[in-house]
Amino acid sequence: MDLAFFCGRSALSERYAEAAAAHAWVVDGSAAFRARADVPLVAADVNSGVLDGIGARGLIALPGSASVALATVLAPLHALAGLARAEVATYQAVSGSGRAAMDELAGETVAMLSGKKARGRAFGRQIAFNVIPQVDILEADGVSREERRLWEETRRVLDLPRLEINATAVRVPVFFGHSLAVHASFERSLTVADAAAVLRRGTGLSLIEADSAMEFPTPATLAMAPDRVYVGRLRGI
Repeated sequence: MDLAFFCGRSALSERYAEAAAAHAWVVDGSAAFRARADVPLVAADVNSGVLDGIGARGLIALPGSASVALATVLAPLHALAGLARAEVATYQAVSGSGRAAMDELAGETVAMLSGKKARGRAFGRQIAFNVIPQVDILEADGVSREERRLWEETRRVLDLPRLEINATAVRVPVFFGHSLAVHASFERSLTVADAAAVLRRGTGLSLIEADSAMEFPTPATLAMAPDRVYVGRLRGI
């Protein structure tokens, strides 16, 4: 075979992906190899050029979904005005924790609407009708692993190792579709009109205009749409 996709857990990829990559291109969707400097970290609409040196076989890591969304939007803006800093809050769907977490949200919702208590198994506490300001384990400095991954992966995909970036990751009770609120600062002057124009031309994304019938993107309306990052509520300060 020439191409293999690994879409399971990190333990599965750690066991088999490198051996498979000796014979084919292996695209790994887990977190197993994202931090390894010798493994290309690729977001298709941002830095696919790093694949040029791989050859006929090799291991390729995919960033986390929130990192892909963030980098896809920031890349054209950086090319236009020079990205200096990004503040981002992510509102992450339970699908990011797998099928069991989705089943938990469904079960808790039914239980609570029936007057029963939520089990709180998947996240250690109730997720239905709730938000949890922690995604993955908190480390000693108070940063969660998901927040650290977000800024490390975004820096690497954008090839901006010194980018100032601060992230807060929150788990929200929706099944599909991560949402991000991004406040970006740039080295050069950038108007809202200029930003909108470059985003309209960007690859892998769609800008929803304020005067459109949709007004802004939401998980319920667009999470199952074709593979794009949807941008709305564009404004400047």
